[in-house]
Amino acid sequence: MTMSLAMGVLLILLGLAALAAAAGTVVLVIRDGLGRIPLEPPAQDWTAGTLPSRPYSTLRRI
Repeated sequence: MTMSLAMGVLLILLGLAALAAAAGTVVLVIRDGLGRIPLEPPAQDWTAGTLPSRPYSTLRRI
């Protein structure tokens, strides 16, 4: 009987931790701005590997 009580308490604690983690994730996503892209362009072009900072269609063609 004692083992099942301990298991129940552990399950409740794990459930509360999962609920707190989910709520914290939602709060952080909302606080971050829901992934909105800033309107101002970067001051200097950059690359990440072979990917440019601007779409290929807007790059100056040679």
